[in-house]
Amino acid sequence: MLVSRQTTVHPVAAPPLQVELADAPPPGLWMNSPQGSAGTLGGVGLRLLQALSAAASIAVMASTGVFPSFSAFSYLIAAASLQCLWSLAPAFVYIYALLVKRSLLNLRAMFIFSVGDWITGTLTLSAACASAGVTIVIDNDRKICAGNLCARFMTAIGMAFISWFALAPSFLFNFVLVVTTFASLLAP
Repeated sequence: MLVSRQTTVHPVAAPPLQVELADAPPPGLWMNSPQGSAGTLGGVGLRLLQALSAAASIAVMASTGVFPSFSAFSYLIAAASLQCLWSLAPAFVYIYALLVKRSLLNLRAMFIFSVGDWITGTLTLSAACASAGVTIVIDNDRKICAGNLCARFMTAIGMAFISWFALAPSFLFNFVLVVTTFASLLAP
């Protein structure tokens, strides 16, 4: 036989009315995010730094004229091209979000940004490391660097590494936001 227990019910006070500012965005559309994450000025700056340094890497490597002779240098051109295109796309999305004052903190967008950053970051880092290895072999071991050819190679490789170093914080911010959002959805 089921018997209900007598419990006391305590009244709950209603939350106080909040006075909203006239130019404030509607609730839930804008929230403070750490600088460097999606939809912030820091995020736009990181994305533009990624794209510009990848474009500089492409320009310097293409100016050598001998990059097709080495597969690692061709790989660097391909990876830096992908990095440049990928970084510009989220930069434009971030700028749009800032202009319309909308938050990009939803799971689907953060997941896409994280996976894209992971793929392009892996490609850029591996291409820069492979090109650095080939440059060391050409310059130190074979001694076949003519003029300032190896200096250009090193400059292009340095720009690719700068692009990767600018990508790392973007990836980490987006990945942490994905994990915390996903964890909060699974929490009871």
